[in-house]
Amino acid sequence: MATGAVPASFTGLKTRDSSLGFGKSMDFVRVCDLKRIKSGRKKISIIRNSNPGPEMVELQPASEGSLLLVPRQKYCESVHKTVRRKTRTVMVGNVALGSEHPIRVQTMTTSDTKDVAGTVEQVMRIADKGADLVRITVQGKREADACFEIKNSLVQKNYNIPLVADIHFAPTVALRVAECFDKIRVNPGNFADRRAQFEKLEYTEEDYEKELEHIEQVFTPLVEKCKKYGRAMRIGTNHGSLSDRIMSYYGDSPRGMVESAFEFARICRKLDFHNFVFSMKASNPVIMVQAYRLLVAEMYVQGWDYPLHLGVTEAGEGEDGRMKSAIGIGTLLQDGLGDTIRVSLTEPPEKEIDPCRRLANLGMRASAVQQGVAPFEEKHRHYFDFQRRSGQLPVQKEGEEVDYRGALHRDGSVLMSVSLDQLKAPELLYKSLAAKLVVGMPFKDLATVDSILLRELPPVEDNDARLALKRLIDISMGVITPLSEQLTKPLPNAMVLVNLKELSSGAHKLLPEGTRLVVSVRGDEPYEELEILKDSDATMILHDLPFTEDKIGRVHAARRLFEYLSDNALNFPVIHHIQFPNAIHRDDLVIGAGTNAGALLVDGLGDGILLEAPDQDFDFLRNTSFNLLQGCRMRNTKTEYVSCPSCGRTLFDLQEISAEIREKTSHLPGVSIAIMGCIVNGPGEMADADFGYVGGAPGKIDLYVGKTVLKRGIAMEEATDALIQLIKDHGRWVDPPAEE
Repeated sequence: MATGAVPASFTGLKTRDSSLGFGKSMDFVRVCDLKRIKSGRKKISIIRNSNPGPEMVELQPASEGSLLLVPRQKYCESVHKTVRRKTRTVMVGNVALGSEHPIRVQTMTTSDTKDVAGTVEQVMRIADKGADLVRITVQGKREADACFEIKNSLVQKNYNIPLVADIHFAPTVALRVAECFDKIRVNPGNFADRRAQFEKLEYTEEDYEKELEHIEQVFTPLVEKCKKYGRAMRIGTNHGSLSDRIMSYYGDSPRGMVESAFEFARICRKLDFHNFVFSMKASNPVIMVQAYRLLVAEMYVQGWDYPLHLGVTEAGEGEDGRMKSAIGIGTLLQDGLGDTIRVSLTEPPEKEIDPCRRLANLGMRASAVQQGVAPFEEKHRHYFDFQRRSGQLPVQKEGEEVDYRGALHRDGSVLMSVSLDQLKAPELLYKSLAAKLVVGMPFKDLATVDSILLRELPPVEDNDARLALKRLIDISMGVITPLSEQLTKPLPNAMVLVNLKELSSGAHKLLPEGTRLVVSVRGDEPYEELEILKDSDATMILHDLPFTEDKIGRVHAARRLFEYLSDNALNFPVIHHIQFPNAIHRDDLVIGAGTNAGALLVDGLGDGILLEAPDQDFDFLRNTSFNLLQGCRMRNTKTEYVSCPSCGRTLFDLQEISAEIREKTSHLPGVSIAIMGCIVNGPGEMADADFGYVGGAPGKIDLYVGKTVLKRGIAMEEATDALIQLIKDHGRWVDPPAEE
């Protein structure tokens, strides 16, 4: 892969040529036109800003063949172990944020801010649950005035939890509330800019400079006031609310998110104000992770050390919301990134604190012992753009009696561990595997488990159990069993699980020729032990690091394994196999799976998931596995919801309406529906959805297709049916399956 180095002070091209993709104030470089500038032997176009920084910045393509060059500089302290990124301390009231302090947890009130008593009660409940900070929406002058009463009332009740004002479109409101609240969150996409109209605008250098001058003029008074009163600030970019100016230069992209925040950060630094943190939120965990990584990579280049607030916005409710948050937040925590976090759920705000604390504890434990593996060189993983490493799916071999091609799915596979007891009731087992039943016979469906692991085979004389397994094998479901079981109680056409020791000893050669092998690997073995893989014909690899390992990092061991496979051109499919202990809390299981497997899948590393938890409900484990794949933007098996967590701006009962919409539309895989309490961030909130259900006014709903509003002011009692009709009108509706 080609790399290069350019002076950090290189002043870039001044052009409005949209083919360049980047424009003003670039902190990254793009090679995009081979006719313009000579650099050594190659002719390239480079855009580079003249911000202060290191004298030389080493660059490499974001991925093989990519035109985007990104800093080779690290995006975290270490890729082989969890080391917390060093940051300055930012004070929010009496709470310190930064790498020298615990990861802080926070949430946001859902009450009407003008309802002082109701908001105070909610803040108290949140504080009693252990939150470190609480955010309150402040959309106008009346809400700003109420904030003084809220603060005073809480102080009188001996509640000193720092309060954060959430500001959109209202610089004057921010100035007012900065006199009483401890921190101001500003959204760079709409603080000084108008709401995005999603227009492609052409900017001259002069036009762009004028807009930046306007931002500085509007933003400077707030910075000065925060300095005067000792307030903190969060420069919080949302993927859904980038300005037209930013999108015209950078697109609706992680890079645009970073530059949007940097415009405001540069003003803060110019005014010698440093008591601020960054956030890069998106409802898509993959985009969220990329944006934070780009942000931190650029901060390393610039020598900045501001803390990070992590969050996946509009994550949803229940296991879905927890899973999306675990994928996004947990991935970054594994790399030592993040100083305060929020798990955004469409649930009462105090319900966010427990999963938030569990995630924070996971991150703190990993960094405390610096979980990881021995250092290794990483050359193949794509940090900044998603490119999936797809393992070679099973292909049919001459002479095989059954079809193994369905043992894995091209978009991501779900494997499940099945017990002997489950084989006693075959039809119930088939249903648990989400197979369709036709006259008692199983058939694969959209969300049917792909393969099963059977740690113990039924006795050879148990004809009923063996017939049930044969019927699964006949529909191209893989059946995996340990080597010892297959040698003593052979099951025709089963795949056999071996570890590296068994593989190197040759014990598997006692099996009939052509037997399919599944190899279990830890990932931290000496390279000489992994060499045996070069001579194997494994159908798949199970990456299985015992859950009891405290100091070995599962994510880092897997990265090391993938590097080894790539270095040696071994394209075995890899399944992330996590065995959870007995009595694990459901939230810990969801968060553990999202963090440990999701952190790899968002980088395109892995082909599926196998979760084991002996005392957990089988359907829960299956649904969690499919949720994980869908959250990582791999396999779509149900409707995707982008559902905001509600706040004081919300114009209807979000939890009730969300449940109603889910009940009627959850059977539409491949369809994404946004359920938004208001449109504060503009139609960009619908960037990741096909259809939108949005509060437009009290009791009235606006319906969107993509970012375009198609119907306005629909009475709430008619809006769900109108949404369904809109889905039908666009050819995306199917009738729900009949109950069996």
